[in-house]
Amino acid sequence: MGYIKDLFKEKSTALNADIKKMIAEHGDYKIGEITIAQVYQGMRGMTGLITETSLLDSNEGIRFRGYSIPELREKLPKAEGGTEPLPEGLFHLMLIGELPTKEDVDHLTAVWARRSHVPNYVFDVIESLPVNTHPMTQFSIGIMALQRESIFAKEYEKGINKKDHWDFIYEDTMNLIARLPRVAAYIYRRKYKNGDHIHPNGMLDWAGNFAHMLGIEDKGFWALMRLYMTIHADHEGGNVSAHTTHLVGSALSDPYLALAAGMNGLAGPLHGLANQEVIRWIEEMQRELETEAPSKEQIADYIRKTLSEGKVVPGYGHAVLRKTDPRFTAQMEFGKTHCPDDPLVQTVWNIYDVAPGILGETGKIKNPWPNVDAHSGALLKHYGLVEEDFYTVLFGVSRALGVLASLCWDRALGLPLERPKSVTTEYLKKLVVGEAVEED
Repeated sequence: MGYIKDLFKEKSTALNADIKKMIAEHGDYKIGEITIAQVYQGMRGMTGLITETSLLDSNEGIRFRGYSIPELREKLPKAEGGTEPLPEGLFHLMLIGELPTKEDVDHLTAVWARRSHVPNYVFDVIESLPVNTHPMTQFSIGIMALQRESIFAKEYEKGINKKDHWDFIYEDTMNLIARLPRVAAYIYRRKYKNGDHIHPNGMLDWAGNFAHMLGIEDKGFWALMRLYMTIHADHEGGNVSAHTTHLVGSALSDPYLALAAGMNGLAGPLHGLANQEVIRWIEEMQRELETEAPSKEQIADYIRKTLSEGKVVPGYGHAVLRKTDPRFTAQMEFGKTHCPDDPLVQTVWNIYDVAPGILGETGKIKNPWPNVDAHSGALLKHYGLVEEDFYTVLFGVSRALGVLASLCWDRALGLPLERPKSVTTEYLKKLVVGEAVEED
């Protein structure tokens, strides 16, 4: 059960040595400047974090340990007879930095299956909530209820060497990832299927078993879940869910506490909640136009109407990307293979044909191209997962792979408590005035 853990220790020990040498030799090297606009505008573009698992390029999109999404779809191991990569393989890549073999992936599948038992008290906590509680709230509370199981918290209370923190963070990470699909599926069946729960199938892969517990047995949906869990797993370290998990973890909060905090960030409408906003915008358009298949001309008019009302077109634009999100492209390719005739999916494609041009005409949008959220809801609806409120929970289960792999690296590298400096507007005014006086 432990050879991946041993490999992680070997890799992290070597990188630790590299980092110490880097700081010793180049610690004073300046990597950029900070502007007042960046300080006020969400620290956009400021380089200030280390995340080993992935890197986001404004033109290429996300790369996991140097591999693009098309490369991962080709190179990562797949389920028997399957067409999409297994998320276990991506987790291995993010954690170890090397492409896994099929044996590595099978090993992770087996380990997570053995660790997947969720104590009954966690379900009791969830059941204590009103059934109409938002699924993301239930999900976050379920993770918090699981915190009682934290090995790191128990060992830290006893007293452990700082060099050993990663060991117990790793154990918590493996347990938590193993249990998340069960918790998420329980919430889904409780809220939408009258509490008719489906027990896990230990013979299935991680994402396939999740799909099974949701109650959708269509093998196309299982393939979608494998793809979905892979492409939503990470997006470098500055996005809200990743940064929040890292920040809370830097206080030596255990993975349960850190992930729950990250999930609360993911639940925001400017982050993970956006995927449900996309599908609702499309369905509202269909209702107003009284057609399931609006023409491109009708779509264009509706987009202009949305903009004229001071609203955004959900699913378009990204804080970093300046081209079509490769995650959108991967889902479009999936749709063309599995459901090319679905009217909702076709509408997503028609929006893609007309929206960038209209958004670009405004001159106010740096990125008029679709992001990952622009497509996912239509595919989920095709397979019968029609409850938009639940979509962010799917996102959360996937995102746990990246942020928890990163948390293991945070502790293995001994990254410190994150505590950036803040200043007041008055301070900045004085700073600018002082510089102006010097220039005069």
